[in-house]
This record gives sequence, C-alpha cells and structure tokens, in this order.
Amino acid sequence: MDSQVLYNIIPQEAFGLFIATYFYLTGLSAGSFILSTLSYGFGFEKFKPLGRVGIVLATFLLVLAPLFLLFHVGAPLRSWHLFVYLNFSSPITWGSFLLILYPINCIIYGTFMFLEKKKPTRIFGLIGIPLAIAVHGYTGFIVAFGKARALWNTALMPILFLVSAIVSGIALMILVEMVRSRFFSKEKKINKDLINSLSKILAWSIVVDLFLVFSDLAVLSISHADAQAAAQLILHGKFFPMFVLLENILGKIVPFIILVVPRFRKTIPVIVAALLVIIGIFFMRYVVVVGGEFIPLI
Repeated sequence: MDSQVLYNIIPQEAFGLFIATYFYLTGLSAGSFILSTLSYGFGFEKFKPLGRVGIVLATFLLVLAPLFLLFHVGAPLRSWHLFVYLNFSSPITWGSFLLILYPINCIIYGTFMFLEKKKPTRIFGLIGIPLAIAVHGYTGFIVAFGKARALWNTALMPILFLVSAIVSGIALMILVEMVRSRFFSKEKKINKDLINSLSKILAWSIVVDLFLVFSDLAVLSISHADAQAAAQLILHGKFFPMFVLLENILGKIVPFIILVVPRFRKTIPVIVAALLVIIGIFFMRYVVVVGGEFIPLI
C-alpha cells in the first residue's frame, strides 16, 4: 500500500528584530563617529560643530546597541564565554573584542576633545575610524558568512552595511545638528552652510547605496534558484512593501530628490528627508536580517 508522509516544518528564526536593531544602532554609531572626526581628525573646520555631538551620539548608541544583542541571546550572563571560548575564524569572536575596544576609544577620544587637547584628540580620532568601520563591518560579515542564505551570502554585504551606516549617520547628524544649533547654541540659529554641506554628502552617499543595492539584486536575479527566490521575495513577495516602498523609494529616492533640487532644499523638507533616510535604513537592516531567513532551508 502506497503512503504519503507530509511534514509541516516551520523554519526557525536564528536572528530577528533585536539583531536587526543591534545592526542598525552600531551603524548609526559608526556613522556618527566618522562625522565627528572630520574636524578633529582631518581638520575640516566647517564640521567642527559635529565633533562633540558626534562622539556623544556614537558612544551612547554603542552602549545601547549591545543590549539588544543580549536580549536576543536569551542567556546574557553567559556572554563572558565569548571572551574565553574563541574561534578566530568567526566574525563574532572578533566583534566581541571590538565591542570592548571601540567604546573605550570613544571615551578617550571624547574626553580629550572636551578637554580641548588637540593632538591626542586627533590621534584617538584617527584610531577610532578603523575601529568604527570594523565594529559595523563585522556585522556585515556575520550575515555574509551564512552560506545557506542566498540573500546574505554575498561579498557586497559588508560594504552595503558600511555605506548604509554612513548614510544613516549623516541623516541623524543633520537632525541633531539642527536641534542643537536652533535651541542649544548661543546664536539660536540653524547653521545653513553646514546643513547644506551635510545634505550634499548625504545625497551622493544615497547614490552609492542605491548602486550597491542594484548590483546585489542584479546578481541575485540571474544566479542559482535560491538566489532568484530571494530576489523575488523582496521585489514581489512579502517584503516588497518594506524593501521597495519603505527602504528604497521613500527611504532613498524621495530624500535624494529633496536634497538635490534647490527649491526643495529648505529646513522642513530637509528634516523630512533625513527622517525618511533614518527610517529607510532601519527597514534595510530588517529586510536583510529577517528576509534572509524567510526562505526555508532544504
């Protein structure tokens, strides 16, 4: 007698919202730190107002980010195992130490900055740039090393994470600098020259980000069956609203238009553009993390 056995297998979610939020916050921290070094590390005096704001944001976000990581693992009291049981072929081992070194450097850098000691501020600012890149870059490697997940397993993933970190960091800094200069500076006036400069950098950073996303999708769409399924999932499937509408149209294309068209480049539209970018990059993290696990492994 013939028989047929059916299995109802629900794919387990290794990562989720907490990990997407962790990736997002580390990206904001890295972007904020890099912007803070434009003046104190590289001597661009125009960006000096971003220095103190940037380092405070970078440090705060980096303290906040690992909390979501600890919430996710379910046994935070065992996190010390990461520093004892090492696997140097795993980006998680490297990331564990980077999450200690980077905030220490942030604190030292910020302390010298507030003490107005220029030379050590510059030294620790320049040291912090590769640390900031590494802290967020390793998160890109974590997902890129997922060989069985077509949406993750691409050499572009770490670069996508870094570029989107810079994009979101610039957008956040635009908003924070507007609030700082309008309400907490002596002049009580928005520094339009600085905001215009940040807006231009943000606009062209969005172009780079969009190019990387297009390149990634182009390869997925003509690759093996799982890769094509991943592309279909985010272009036409369940994640279409988040990926196409929220992340790319509202989160990148609309802000780019606002930032490059002179008649739109006014205070309120720029605020709207920055907010849309910040929201869009969050959905980028969510789609990558959750969407990458959505297709069941066979």
